[in-house]
Amino acid sequence: MSRLLSLATGNLPEFTPVEVVDAAAEAGWTACGIWFDPETWTAQTTRDTRNAFERTGLKPFDIEVVWIRPGDADPNHERLLAAGGEIGVANALVVSSDPDMDATKRRFEDLCRIADKYGINACFEFLPITEVKSLPAGLDIVQSVGHPRGKLLVDALHLARSGGHPDMLKGLPADLFAYAQICDAPANLPDMEFNTILYEAVDGRLMPGEGALPVRQLVANLPKDLPLAPEQRSRPLRERYPNAADRAKAILEATITFLG
Repeated sequence: MSRLLSLATGNLPEFTPVEVVDAAAEAGWTACGIWFDPETWTAQTTRDTRNAFERTGLKPFDIEVVWIRPGDADPNHERLLAAGGEIGVANALVVSSDPDMDATKRRFEDLCRIADKYGINACFEFLPITEVKSLPAGLDIVQSVGHPRGKLLVDALHLARSGGHPDMLKGLPADLFAYAQICDAPANLPDMEFNTILYEAVDGRLMPGEGALPVRQLVANLPKDLPLAPEQRSRPLRERYPNAADRAKAILEATITFLG
C-alpha cells in the first residue's frame, strides 16, 4: 500500500531497540520506532541501533518518549533527540505531565528548536493520563508554539477516552501532522479512573477492527497517505506471541487487512 506503516515500539516493550528493528524487518515492516531508556542508553546503543536500521534497510521512524515534567528542563531530552538524529529518525514523541500549560508551551517550543537541529519533528501527543488530556488541549499547545517542527500526534485510543471524535479533525491543516497511531478498543470502559485508563493504554488495546472505536473514520479524516504507527500494546498479545517477530507480523497482517 502507498501509506507508510511503522511498527510502534510499544508493541514490543520487553525487547531492546536492536531486537525491535530486527523483529520488524523479519515481519515485513518497512519502518519502526524505538524506545529510549535514559538509564540504559549509551553511545554504543546509538551505534548498534543505527547499524541495525542500515543492515535491515528499515526506515527509522520515531523515538519515544520526551516527557515534559514540572521543574527544570531534563538533559535527557536532548540526549534522546541527539541519539534520534544520529540514527536518522523522522519523529520524536512528546507528552507533558506539567499542569502549567504556559510552561508546557515554553518547553515544547524549546524542544522544537532542539529537534529541528537534529532534523526531527517534535510530535505532541495528548492522552488522559497526562496533563494535556484532549485534542483541543494538544492542538492549543502545538498551534500556540507555531514551530514548523511541532506536530500533533493523534492516538485512536486516547482520542476516544478523552471524549474526542474523528470529526474533530476535519478542517485541520495537513502539515499539522507527521503521523498517527491506531488501535481498537471496546466502546466504553467500566469506569474512567486513572488506573483503568492506564491499564487499557499499556495492556488492553485491540487490533483495528476487533473493537468498537471509529478507527476507519479516524483514518478517513486524517491527511491522505499520512503514515500510521499501529500500537497494539496488549498483555494478551504479548502472551500469545512471546516471539517479537511473530507478534510484529501478526500486527502487520491485521493492520493491512483492516486498511484493505
